[in-house]
Parts: sequence; structure tokens; C-alpha cells
Amino acid sequence: MAKTKSSDKKGDSTIALNKRARHEYHIDQHFEAGIALQGWEVKSLRAGRANLGDAYAIVKGGEIFLFGASIVPLISASTHVVPEDRRTRKLLLHREEIDKLVGAIERKGYTLIPLAMYWKNNRAKLDLGLARGKQEHDKRDTEKERDWNREKQRVMRAKNKQA
Repeated sequence: MAKTKSSDKKGDSTIALNKRARHEYHIDQHFEAGIALQGWEVKSLRAGRANLGDAYAIVKGGEIFLFGASIVPLISASTHVVPEDRRTRKLLLHREEIDKLVGAIERKGYTLIPLAMYWKNNRAKLDLGLARGKQEHDKRDTEKERDWNREKQRVMRAKNKQA
């Protein structure tokens, strides 16, 4: 009897992460957004050539756009299109989600930060975080807590080896 492929097996679907975002911001809510891309951008994303380091999202005319995300074009992607790696890309969200985000941004002073870009059902998705900026003492507290948790884990492992 022939073996069947298991459909629950997933490869690494993450394209890019914004590691600095969790250090710089308090993330209150997450939203999943689609991205309007051109053909050469999809090819570059498949090659893993994206960077979300300086990216942010803004509301403009009742729509949400991604600024500052860099998708480096492949040399062999297209010859008849002039690629722009940091172009403004439209984010695709439901109207209720856009209204909720607009209210939080305008009334409460939140910021929209892209946290991760990944593949879902062969479509590029963006994990968008509704965030508040951290102050310097908050960043230091986060680092202290992380170091303390790491030290606790070391001590617990050492104690368990002796038992």
C-alpha cells in the first residue's frame, strides 16, 4: 500500500520578522492583513528577500498602507518593470477592522507596526500590531526580566541534574 503525504506537515512559512518591534513597543492587539503585491515582489518574497526593520503602517483616505518595508528585487525577476524596493503597499483588511484601527490610532495615539510577514495558503500575510511606544525605563525593565527568567531556567536545570 502506498504511503500518503500528511497534510498537517508545514514548512517554515515565515518570510520576515521585525525583532525590534517587541523591544520598542507594547503590542496590545494583533491583526492579520493581506498585502497587494506585484509579481516580482512575490518572487522576491519566495526567495526570502524582505526586511520589516523600518516599516510602519498609516491610514490614508480610509485605507491602510505599509511604508518602509523593503523587498529587494531579484536580478532575474523582470526586465520590463523598474522595481522599487521600498514602495508603498496597500494592506487588505475588512472594513470593521480598518474602522477599529482608525479609532485607536486617532483617539488613543496608537501606532501600527508590522511584526511578521508569512505565507498562508500561498498568500503573503502581514501580522500587524496595534502598539504603544515604550519609554527607556520600560525597555530596561523588559531586559532585566528576560535576563532573570534565563537565569532561573539555568538554576532549575542545574538543580534537576543533581536530583
